[in-house]
Amino acid sequence: MLPRRSLESAEVANERAERYQGKITSFVILTCLVATIGGCIFGYDIGVSGSVTSTDGFLKEFFHTVYERKMNAHENNYCKFDDQGLAAFNSLLYIAGLVATLMASPITRKYGRRASIICAGIFFLIGAAAVPVYLSEVAPAHMRGGLTILFQLATTIGIFAATMISYAMRNLNPWGWRLSLGSAAFPALLMTLGGYFLPETPNNLIERGLKERGRHVLEKLRGTKNVNAEFQDMIDASELANSVKHPFKDILQKRHRPQLVMAILIPMFQILTGTNCILFYAPILFLTMGFGENSLLYSAVLIGGVLFVSTFVSIALVDKLGRRALLISGGLQMIICQIIVAVILSLKFGDNQDLSKGYSILLVFFFSLFILGYGWSWGPLGWTIPSEIFPLATRSAGQSITVSVNLLFTFITSQGFLYLLCALKFGIFLFFAGCVSVMTIFVYFLLPETKGVPIEEMTLIWRKHWFWKKLLPENLVAQSSHVQSSSLQTS
Repeated sequence: MLPRRSLESAEVANERAERYQGKITSFVILTCLVATIGGCIFGYDIGVSGSVTSTDGFLKEFFHTVYERKMNAHENNYCKFDDQGLAAFNSLLYIAGLVATLMASPITRKYGRRASIICAGIFFLIGAAAVPVYLSEVAPAHMRGGLTILFQLATTIGIFAATMISYAMRNLNPWGWRLSLGSAAFPALLMTLGGYFLPETPNNLIERGLKERGRHVLEKLRGTKNVNAEFQDMIDASELANSVKHPFKDILQKRHRPQLVMAILIPMFQILTGTNCILFYAPILFLTMGFGENSLLYSAVLIGGVLFVSTFVSIALVDKLGRRALLISGGLQMIICQIIVAVILSLKFGDNQDLSKGYSILLVFFFSLFILGYGWSWGPLGWTIPSEIFPLATRSAGQSITVSVNLLFTFITSQGFLYLLCALKFGIFLFFAGCVSVMTIFVYFLLPETKGVPIEEMTLIWRKHWFWKKLLPENLVAQSSHVQSSSLQTS
């Protein structure tokens, strides 16, 4: 069954993508690099909040009770940082981001992706809704996965930079943690300035009636004048998009059911890997496990370095092996590592007992393997897949839903992690292993392959999938064969 589904998706890709002309141009690469600064901001917010909350100066001033528990050698190791106020410091930022993200859809639809990215430099987290869509629209179909993953690469750079800056400033009392938080303004400034030099995406220009400008940008992005097939597909998609007056209402219709399910479940699954909790609380976790004041350095090297390297693995393989292969292999690796971490902690780490040096090194090794698996699978692809599966008419609304779900579950897990760590102890990692197991099964049976499928023709893969075609209106499934025959005749 699996090979048949993969073959069907590949047929869809070949039928449409072979008609498109163009190459990877320096203009595409430069454009994508500037746009991915938004990922740096997103990563910096994650990294700096977790780093700051583990510093003595910050805890003394705002969470003195937590500081006293941290310094108490007889306090339960799993519960030293269990404080809802401390968790709220990390998590409330993402509720604000959720509200801002819902505003992003009308901004991107009316004023374009570029305008939203500029606004994101000012308002920070709105950028998460605009950047992946922007990247997916300017990238050629055969390289869309790798270029879209640049967002995740920039996120890892932001996390690494935030943690290293916090480590360098940890002893600069009383200003160290303040400077760490304030330094987030630098990538925001870069994004605001860089946004002025970004071209608008051809899709959005055509959708707004600026066809000649859209074609000019498309020719520049593809490095050729022969863009007729891709340009015509964009015109057809924009005509349908302009007929939709209420994208959020339209996205609830039955014909968009598969994409809507993915827009909700993929970001939810991405957060339920437990990785964001590790990203937020890596310094706290290492302090809990006996790594002392070097926990910030350990977390910077572990999280930042491994994520950075693993993202390159994803960029290199995503358009060769496909999305499904990376998600499944990464999921299996994360499951195994989380179970091993839980076993080590259950056997060798008690409530008031530190890990030995040997088991600490072993724990770091399996944490690294876990982050490595996440970094080439659910980390980047949790953004890539939702950004490419929606038709133009509902793309902005779909991405807003995706990012809102991501931020909502980020808030829930970051707010509850310290409590669950105290209550479940090592069992928290078994809980996340169970979640990743469900996710991996979901991908195996229900996620079609999107590798190489032109973004404007993505709806075809749902009409041919063994499960989703049963939920679609019958007239859409019937149209699938007609569309494929027409594409073969014109190509």
